[in-house]
Amino acid sequence: MSSGIDVLVLGGAGVDTIVYVPALPLPYADSHMVPTIETRAGQTGDFVALGLHALGLRTHHLDLVGADHAGDLVRALHHDRGIPLTEVPQPAGTKRAVNLVGPDGRRLSLYDSTRARDDDRLPPETVRDLASRSRHAHVSITQPCAHALPVLREAGVTLSTDLHNWDGTQAYHEAFAQEADVVFLSAAELTDPERTMRRIAERGRAEVVVATAGAEGAYQLVDGELTPVPAVAPPAPVVDSNGAGDAFAAGYLFGRLTGEPPERCGLFGAIAGAYACTVPATRADVIGRAELLRAATP
Repeated sequence: MSSGIDVLVLGGAGVDTIVYVPALPLPYADSHMVPTIETRAGQTGDFVALGLHALGLRTHHLDLVGADHAGDLVRALHHDRGIPLTEVPQPAGTKRAVNLVGPDGRRLSLYDSTRARDDDRLPPETVRDLASRSRHAHVSITQPCAHALPVLREAGVTLSTDLHNWDGTQAYHEAFAQEADVVFLSAAELTDPERTMRRIAERGRAEVVVATAGAEGAYQLVDGELTPVPAVAPPAPVVDSNGAGDAFAAGYLFGRLTGEPPERCGLFGAIAGAYACTVPATRADVIGRAELLRAATP
């Protein structure tokens, strides 16, 4: 397939306001003095696209974006990094969130639920055209990407998705879990990660299911075999976990799309995720290809 696109990223474009707080949960008080409040472009789809692009994959991002200041920040991020962005007008405005970040790097995200409508859609003809020119598509679980799944399947492109902190029961995530060839999710809300991973593989199309577990590393299910992905020591002090899961997904997909075996893909994901934890959330910084490969060399 001659296309010029290695990975089409759907959804997940938006803006975060970062607030460093003295503790999580935040103690009640009339006010707190904090060191930083900063707004920057970058939500899950943006960070996956940034990660893939930095690793040398030809990446294209598609999402609904508003004609507002937040949308200007998203457009500027893609323009400055050289990542093509196809934007569909979003009358409700660009997606926004507030991330509270504690001293240990943990975060609490507050999403503005008014920035989407039930009838939001990515135009099928646009999805079809971009997918037909792509090797792979990574689908964010943001509205309205679920409606694009049948179009992507018809185009014959392989799919991946990240279910984030799914608890294994919420119905909304099921369509994404069952349609993707590669499924990422966090183990944070799972009482039995292996059981959930096997259920995803049994009920859907997934060839690979990966559950990340923070400092404990990750687990991947491939061909019915569950194996651990050892954690990688961060190259600098941990300051923020924001974007670590997106970085892991980008690193893993880089390995998969360059023909690496699953254990090597897992290593790439772990290295990229560990690097992300050393980057303050106020910056949109990701690991590059040379640094990743150097870190993966015995």
